[in-house]
Amino acid sequence: MNRNTIAALDIGSSKVCCIIAHIMKDKRLKIVGYGYNASNGIKNGVITDINQATISVCSAVEDAEQKADERIDSVILNVSGSKTTSCLQNASISLKKNRPVSLEDINKLIAKGTAKVNTGGNNEIIHCSTTTFKVDQGEEMKDPMNIYGEELSVNILLGMYPSNLYRNLSSVVEAAHLDIENKVLTAYASGLACMVEDEREYGATVIDIGGGTTSIATFKNGFPIAFSTLPVGGINITRDITQGLTTSFAHAEDLKIRSGCAFGVSQDEYENINVYPLGEEDDSSIRQMHRSDLTKIIAPRVEEMFELIARKLDAHGLRGQRNHRVVLTGGCSQLPGIQYVANVILDKQIRLGGPRNIPGVPEHLNNNPIFSTALGMLLFEMHNMERKPKKTISRPIGESGKIAKIFNWLRQNS
Repeated sequence: MNRNTIAALDIGSSKVCCIIAHIMKDKRLKIVGYGYNASNGIKNGVITDINQATISVCSAVEDAEQKADERIDSVILNVSGSKTTSCLQNASISLKKNRPVSLEDINKLIAKGTAKVNTGGNNEIIHCSTTTFKVDQGEEMKDPMNIYGEELSVNILLGMYPSNLYRNLSSVVEAAHLDIENKVLTAYASGLACMVEDEREYGATVIDIGGGTTSIATFKNGFPIAFSTLPVGGINITRDITQGLTTSFAHAEDLKIRSGCAFGVSQDEYENINVYPLGEEDDSSIRQMHRSDLTKIIAPRVEEMFELIARKLDAHGLRGQRNHRVVLTGGCSQLPGIQYVANVILDKQIRLGGPRNIPGVPEHLNNNPIFSTALGMLLFEMHNMERKPKKTISRPIGESGKIAKIFNWLRQNS
């Protein structure tokens, strides 16, 4: 694979997407191929069938390779699932008088911060980076070099995922004869693709509502400061329709896309929809129902979803911050009325977001929430092309070895 070629592999509960891109001399992306198909063997972001999941990955990758007319041997991989967690560590050191902050001070501070790291022994670290520094507990800053003060402090964010679940995910990629070049939490990637710079700088949260999971990342000062995930998504709504209307999953999904709405309106009582009973596909068996009956199934699930999201935002420290902006993306964000429900329950400024007109990306991929994560992964890798490959922090080594690895990682990648 050409060193200027990068590939993103988005493995989700409802779809697998692979996008291959070239990085041009002007640092723009040129999409040369993409593949997209329904996923199998994956539930709520967790691998449940290695063989089925591998087939789904191979199909999407081969489709992308054919369009690009080239082979890939490594990918940037997204990590999602309800077990995703984050931890924000704080550390501080005293500074020498009459001397500004030096690189030695920063390294000493990071070493002290990583010494506090406790992954629980069973977690794979997906992200580990410094977020903001403070001098004398003053204003947050990205680079404290050459600033005078008496105390220097830092926040270090860790995004983690259970080691066993990650091994299953990596096994699928390896079975498809691919190496993992880098890995990114789903919401982090979506935030890079869907948020404008000011949103990430002044504070905003991206909520990526996928098929089986909802991934959340809160940004401030240009950095993510918290990650979380919920085991709910568009598939839950489809299953409710399947049970409520006694129809097939495929037809329920079609009804959700064509006629679904997150809240009821008066004209729904007069608009009819066609429903195929489960096991019957003959037009003579069609039942007609009011669209309002469909909405009455969808609305409670959407409301429950945002009640759960509200609790996660509270955990991110956003309770009562009405001016905090929220960006909804992912396939389920296209459900009509979902923005209104989010606004009512979360009590925050809400906008729908897809990839934000990324230069070099075709129009049918740009602004399409389905491709938010994959395109965000390409941006993540493009912005970090100079970084050395990250090392896996494995559990068998001693605690001191783990801390040393994290410290070296931060020094290379911060």
